[in-house]
Amino acid sequence: MKTIRKPTTSTTLPGGTFELADDLILTRMGYGAMQLAGPHVFGPPADHDGALAVLREVVSLGINHIDTSDYYGPHITNQLIKEALHPYPKVRGGRPEGEQLRIVTKVGALRDAEGNWPKALSPDELRQAIHDNLANLGLNTLDVVNLRVGGLDAPEPGSIAEPFRVLAGMQQEGLIKHLGVSTVTAEQVAEAQSIAPVVCVQNFYNIANRQDDSLIDSLAEQGIAYVPYFPLGGFSPLQSDTLSSVAARLDTTPMVVALAWLLQRSPNILLIPGTSSVEHLRENVAGAGLQLPDDAIKELDDIAG
Repeated sequence: MKTIRKPTTSTTLPGGTFELADDLILTRMGYGAMQLAGPHVFGPPADHDGALAVLREVVSLGINHIDTSDYYGPHITNQLIKEALHPYPKVRGGRPEGEQLRIVTKVGALRDAEGNWPKALSPDELRQAIHDNLANLGLNTLDVVNLRVGGLDAPEPGSIAEPFRVLAGMQQEGLIKHLGVSTVTAEQVAEAQSIAPVVCVQNFYNIANRQDDSLIDSLAEQGIAYVPYFPLGGFSPLQSDTLSSVAARLDTTPMVVALAWLLQRSPNILLIPGTSSVEHLRENVAGAGLQLPDDAIKELDDIAG
């Protein structure tokens, strides 16, 4: 019988931690490293030392969950993570001795010379991506690998069994500890689960884009983490009169409210907001600790309804 994972308490970060597997406990407040690369997630950052400072502040704040991909840059983001943090430390968190820093990556795409994001789902492309991630992060085994399928912000129909089996095979080889899927439908999640255990799902979701409400609830019942990308709107920041009104009433910012709403939406939601600013990182972490009152939650629940 599957063990249902539950959130645990943490003395350092909003939302505590979530146990994805017996050997995998992540802070629900994570960090998305995509913005550390250059403009349009291509090339090196304008401020190399500033990027390293952000990553070191992530650990200092108690976050043990960094989300990345070797196609950010490409290669740049993972190389920055290695430069800033390797050998990867334990981070103060839900246990007295702290939790090991965990790096969650994804495969399934490439960057071409024009900065486009073509899919890369053939067996050879997936194997190369895994080995590139291992090399650029300085690891022998990857903690979690998400298979990224679908479009930019929505799933596409069809089977994902063939590429997922490739990753499951590499998991058997000991190169990957745990598997997840990204930009998928509920049916594709179930298909992946028929091949190997899935510990997390990473889809486009935020307070104004709530097409995955039923999937989130289903995953929560199974103890599977749901990690929304673009939690603050992504390339098009969230805009809502209701969000702005609630934020003004609570004397905070709309983005803080949006993060706090996600943490309170379901205990299996883990956040990975990204930033290239230490100050903004600290604001995200502090803001996510906001406890929204019931009347505010009711208003916000109606945004997408």
